[in-house]
Amino acid sequence: MNRASKSLLCAAAGLSLLSAAGCAAGEDSESADAAEAPASPSASQSAGQSAGQSPAPSPAATADAPASGAYADGEYSGTGSYIPPSGTSEDVDVTLRLENNVVTELEVKTSQKNPTSKQYQREFTSNVQEQVVGKNIDELDVHKVAGSSLTSEGFNRALDAIRSVAGS
Repeated sequence: MNRASKSLLCAAAGLSLLSAAGCAAGEDSESADAAEAPASPSASQSAGQSAGQSPAPSPAATADAPASGAYADGEYSGTGSYIPPSGTSEDVDVTLRLENNVVTELEVKTSQKNPTSKQYQREFTSNVQEQVVGKNIDELDVHKVAGSSLTSEGFNRALDAIRSVAGS
């Protein structure tokens, strides 16, 4: 086997290991989560905030979010981002309706930029409804859904942004 073939095989093996370690269903998400860079969510109430307004506070700033019972009824949208092992930032767009602090409707869209991420995002959006609809927004902290832990993090960032807007 010549030197070029060995190099190619080593590179392919390394990529396979990275892909399997960061995206395999049922794997411990700790290693994949460590590769994730923090991203700030943004949110706007669907009733028409203009695009020119200042961005929503970062997750650290949402620690002052209102206590349970302080959210206005209505429809809200928020976006949370995360970075999977591919290194391409992915977005999770969440639109929900709140009535008495309970999520009554939910729509989730994902950016699906990477083929591997797309598979996990599709599984997440197909299964997240049952974990969210009918629950108090303060009780929501979605974790791995259908093997997708990183999409859950983007979803939770979008929820933080929505809580911030709905409580103000």
